[in-house]
Amino acid sequence: MIVWIASYPQSENDFVRSLLSSYIFSKDGSFHSELLENIDLFPSNSLFNQLGVNINNEEEMYENYINSQKILNKKDSIMFLKTHSCFVNTNKFKFTDRHNTLGVIYIVRDPKNIIPSISQDFKITEDQSLKFLLSETFFGKDSDSHCTTYLGSWKSHYNSWKVFRRFNKYLLVRYEDLVNETDKTFLNILKFIAHLGRVNFTLDEKKYENSLKTSEIKKKSDNEFKKFDQINTKTKASLEKELKNELKELNYL
Repeated sequence: MIVWIASYPQSENDFVRSLLSSYIFSKDGSFHSELLENIDLFPSNSLFNQLGVNINNEEEMYENYINSQKILNKKDSIMFLKTHSCFVNTNKFKFTDRHNTLGVIYIVRDPKNIIPSISQDFKITEDQSLKFLLSETFFGKDSDSHCTTYLGSWKSHYNSWKVFRRFNKYLLVRYEDLVNETDKTFLNILKFIAHLGRVNFTLDEKKYENSLKTSEIKKKSDNEFKKFDQINTKTKASLEKELKNELKELNYL
């Protein structure tokens, strides 16, 4: 069954992947970049190409989300997949279903810090970044490396995945807590996975310590471009007006 590591872009999903991959997929908890291959991206062009799905036909892709998960899924074990997709559940298209999904680890980051990240990575202005974050949009269109993915807006993305709280299959991870209290936050993630797997939690302390230690390299690397000056007053005001409830809920306001 699938455990989703879900996040809006620029929320530093890969730090969680590095911690999990080092703890779960290595012998001693030491992080190596190759381990990240154990937690692949979904949806992906390579996967749909393997299935013979036309990646230039969005409707055909959406129709095969569940089919592709059935192929990937192993009912008697847990697999992890990274996604930037909004959780969609309509008559025309479902991102996933209860037969394939075991739970979700949702990584959230203060959108006031996402704005400059988007500007830097996408080479767009702050105003354009704000519009991108507040608009219902897609990611990866016309890209050879990224599969077309429905993001929605930051607000709809964040709220959409909370549906799993009803079933006690949702763990919210604030990126800020992951950075400032890595040991505590990572321990909560491991306990949550044990809960999903319905097994008693036993910590391998050696692997845990090694995962924290070696993933510090990844943490420092990620943070090299996190120390931005604050966004301008107008952008901040617009963001706080549009996302007031969510920012308060997350203690970002």
